[in-house]
Amino acid sequence: MKSFTADYVFPVCADPIKNGVVTIDDLGKIISVTDNHATQAKNAHLEHFKGIICPGFVNAHCHLELSHLKDKLVPGRGLINFIKDIQAVRAADSSTILKAAEKADAEMYENGIVAVGDISNSNASIAIKAKSKIYYHTFVEAFSFLPDKAQETFDKALSLLGEFKPQSCSITPHAPYSVSKELFRLIKKYSDNNTNLLSIHNQESEDENKFYRYRLGGFIDLYEHFGIDISFFKSQARNSLQSILPLLTNKQDILFVHNTCTNLKDIYFIKRFDRKVHFCFCPGANLYIEKKLPKIDLFVDQGFNLTLGTDSLASNTKLCILNEMRLIQQKSPSLSIEKLIEWGTINGAKYLGISDEKGTLEEGKTPGLNLITDLDNLKITSDTKVKRLV
Repeated sequence: MKSFTADYVFPVCADPIKNGVVTIDDLGKIISVTDNHATQAKNAHLEHFKGIICPGFVNAHCHLELSHLKDKLVPGRGLINFIKDIQAVRAADSSTILKAAEKADAEMYENGIVAVGDISNSNASIAIKAKSKIYYHTFVEAFSFLPDKAQETFDKALSLLGEFKPQSCSITPHAPYSVSKELFRLIKKYSDNNTNLLSIHNQESEDENKFYRYRLGGFIDLYEHFGIDISFFKSQARNSLQSILPLLTNKQDILFVHNTCTNLKDIYFIKRFDRKVHFCFCPGANLYIEKKLPKIDLFVDQGFNLTLGTDSLASNTKLCILNEMRLIQQKSPSLSIEKLIEWGTINGAKYLGISDEKGTLEEGKTPGLNLITDLDNLKITSDTKVKRLV
């Protein structure tokens, strides 16, 4: 057994413990979490640290297979240009993709990430995930905005899903602007009858809402750029989230990712429907692509499960949940580190369905242990770091 103590232990499921002690066995399973100072005094294997000990982080949204695109795309050009650019440079030989993905997996592990919700469009990451020390749930992404391509697209996603099994995996729609109603309905039918977690890119730019409300904005040019005829599409007179929510199943948990331009009306709209909605914020990617952050304060205390993600190295400089917390705290300084740690641990674990093992420091669980150091009065600064202890 090993025991660790720090200025504070954040179990997440309970109040922070000043000078708390976490004891684990050789497999990383928690034996106890206590404030028993007598235990500290007599335990020869006790390791003392400055800072906070908390559970391992859960990265609710990533694209491991895009890791080879690090530093390949010019930041700050907006989502429309980002989509064009990524399609132009995405292709690479398999060895390049694998090498970059393996490096990204190792980076996440070193940054204290113990579980990842990962988007995949190919089978490139299967072997890496199979041998990784990180828990992965793979979202096999389906996208086609053309109604007559819906069945073919869904069948291909179903085939790829079969390649990922028996790893944890599901089929998911990519985004409102890239999935036809017909494809949404096929995914809904499948989700109504199978265990099938959903993760959807949502309202990353105002162009997405303009497209759905008025059939205007940058997406018109984007479809023309890719030679896609969208003459069939009619404006919906409401934002994209409100337009697609009725097309989603009420049988599965749904993660809306990014939410850069989600507003209070959208949030209230969700509450009118019987849907199991969670939200994920990826501020590093939001700033990289749109130079804009979601109105995170709107989501607090609305009753939704809020999670954190890194997105991919195509749209971020690092895969680090602590850095996402730092960016949020800079935007919303009133948010406590206790709340941010909750978003980055148990909330992601709840969404992924692994809260019985990850997300909190409780006896019998194997959540991993992170040490957060160089805080300023329990505030995250540019100097704050994370170190994996277990």
